[in-house]
This record gives sequence, structure tokens and C-alpha cells, in this order.
Amino acid sequence: MFTDILYFIANIALSLLGIAFVLRAWLYAIRLHPFNPYSQAIFKVTDWAVLPLHKLIPNQQYVDWPSLAAAYIVAYVHVALTLLLLTDAGLFVPGDFWLRALLSAVFTVAGWIANMVLWVTLIQALLSWINPMAPVMPILNTLTAPLLNPIRRLLPRTGAFDFSPLALLVLAQICIFILGRLKLGVFAGVF
Repeated sequence: MFTDILYFIANIALSLLGIAFVLRAWLYAIRLHPFNPYSQAIFKVTDWAVLPLHKLIPNQQYVDWPSLAAAYIVAYVHVALTLLLLTDAGLFVPGDFWLRALLSAVFTVAGWIANMVLWVTLIQALLSWINPMAPVMPILNTLTAPLLNPIRRLLPRTGAFDFSPLALLVLAQICIFILGRLKLGVFAGVF
């Protein structure tokens, strides 16, 4: 029971931290103003890890590599801790466990990205119906526009209804399913 409680707390804490790093990279990619209060909150939560990594790994034009590296490190710790807590491996783990955890961490970060796309799109779609003038709507629109615009170009125009958020939600959910299977497949037959 103690192990389950420890896993629950670690899963939530590490997932939220990893998502914060991914969100920071997303904010960098869309060029959201750094003095925006939402950007400032993400920076305050993630600066402790991203700033030292920034000295080692430079940013590129639209890719915040230090934030993605921090997300990957958190994902690796998350995967390793999850497998050590939820399996009977204890201190004895198979020889290729750590290498498999490296690959599984990639799928974990991709899963966090897909989950974030799903939730941001869902919140934006709901707010567009409930309160389209909400203060957070411009930021949500800025976050989702690069993902929704290509879908809008492909879908036929239907007048007052925009089905692109629904299509993006379906695509994000499919990605979550696929990434979950890939993540489990990495350790298939190991334990």
C-alpha cells in the first residue's frame, strides 16, 4: 500500500513537472510574449532546470532544446521510478532495463505533448462556447492555432460550426493510445 501511495504522488509530481517543461517549449515555439503572466508562471516553475541546461544546450529558431531536455530527464526518472515501484524487480533489474527506460522516456514525453494538446484544445473549445471573451482565450487560441489551421484547410467549410477542434481531439487521443502501447511494448517480456 505504501508503494502505491508513493507511486501516486511521484506520478502526479513528475508528470506535472514534465508537462511544465513541455509547455515552456511550446510557448517558445509559438513565440508567446515572455512577459505574459502565464509565461512568467511557467518560467518560474521551470527556470531552476532550464537555465543551467541552456548553458550546455542552445535553443534553435523554434525549438527550446533545454526545456525538452529537462522534460526528457524528468520522463526518464518517471519511467525508471514507475518500473521500480510497480514491479517486483526491487534492486535487481535486467541488464537492458536502463536502455529500455531511455526509449520509454521518449514515448512518455510524446505522451505528455499529446495530452497537453488534447486538454488545451478541449478547454479552448469549451470556453469558445461558454465564455469566448475569457481572458485566457487569446493565449489558448495562440497555442492551438498552429495545430488547428492545417486541419481547417483540409476540412470543408460548414458555416458557423468549426469541426477542426474535434478532429484535433480525435487525433490527439489516437496518438495517446499509440504512444501508450509503444511505451508498454518497450518493456514487454522483461518482467
